[in-house]
Amino acid sequence: MGSSLTKSTKVALLIIALNCAERKIMNKTEDMKNIVKEKYSQIAGQSREENTKSCCGVGGCSTVDYAVFAEDYTKLNGYVADADLGLGCGIPTEFAQMKSGDTVIDLGSGAGNDAFVSREIVGDRGRVIGVDMTEDMIARSRENCEKLGFNNVEFRLGDIEKIPISSGVADVVISNCVLNLVPDKEKAFKEIFRVLKTGGRFSISDVVTTGHLPKAISEAAEMYAGCIAGAITKSQYLSIIEQAGFADIRVMKEKAIEVPDEILLQYLDERALTIHRASNTAILSITVYAEKKSCCAPGCCTTERP
Repeated sequence: MGSSLTKSTKVALLIIALNCAERKIMNKTEDMKNIVKEKYSQIAGQSREENTKSCCGVGGCSTVDYAVFAEDYTKLNGYVADADLGLGCGIPTEFAQMKSGDTVIDLGSGAGNDAFVSREIVGDRGRVIGVDMTEDMIARSRENCEKLGFNNVEFRLGDIEKIPISSGVADVVISNCVLNLVPDKEKAFKEIFRVLKTGGRFSISDVVTTGHLPKAISEAAEMYAGCIAGAITKSQYLSIIEQAGFADIRVMKEKAIEVPDEILLQYLDERALTIHRASNTAILSITVYAEKKSCCAPGCCTTERP
C-alpha cells in the first residue's frame, strides 16, 4: 500500500505525523505544569506543619515527604513563619552574595519565604520580585507582604520559561527546589541569563541525580510534583547552565537525599527496587552559584525598569 501513495500524499501524511508528535510533546509539557499547579495550589492553603507531616505536602498522596528536603530557616534574619511552607531543598540566599540596594528575583517564590529573607539583606534601597506560576501561591505571598507592609517586595504570576520581567534588571536571581519542576530547563536558564545584569549572579538550590531514575518513578505524576521525577543528572544540569552562557559555575553545597523504601515501593516492585539500589543512583540536593560575565544576545546588556 505504501508504494501506491503519491509523493504529495506521503508529504501530507508526514506533516500530519509531525504535527501529532508536536501536540503530544506539548500536551506532555502542559500536563506536567498542570500537575504542579494542582498540587501546589493545595499546598498553598496549608501550614508548614501540615506540609511536612503529609506526603508531598498534600494529605493522602503517596510520594515524597518534603521534610526530607527542607532546611531550617527559623534562625535567619527576615524569616516569616507564615511564608515558610517547608518546600525548599536548600537556602539559596546563603551563597547569593546579596548586598544592600540589589534587585533580586526569586523564581518559584511560593508564599514568599526566600523573598522576605532576601529583602532583609537588600534593605529598603533594594527590590525583590517573586515569580510563581500558581495563582494560590501568589495570593498567599501578596497577603503576607501586605501584612508586613513592604513596599519594595512584589509577586508576579508567571512562568519561569518566560519570566515576566524585562531584560537586564536583576543583580541576583535565586530559586529554591523549583527548576526541577520546569519541563524545559534550557529555556529556563536562558531566561535567567536574560533578566540578569552583566556581572549579575544566581544562587539556585535544586534536586539532581547521579544516574537515571527507574522509568516507573520518572513517569509518576506524584513523584514529579514531589521534586523527584523531574530531576536530571548533576552533569546534565551543570552543562545546561554552561550552555546558557554562565561562567564561574560552582556547586556550593551538596547533600544526599534518602527516599525511604516504603515510598519507592509505591512505584517499584521488590526486584526493581533491588536493582535501583544496586545501581547507586543517588538523589542530591545541590546549591549552584554562577555569574553572567558577558552578553550573548542583542539587547541583553540593556538595563530596564522591571
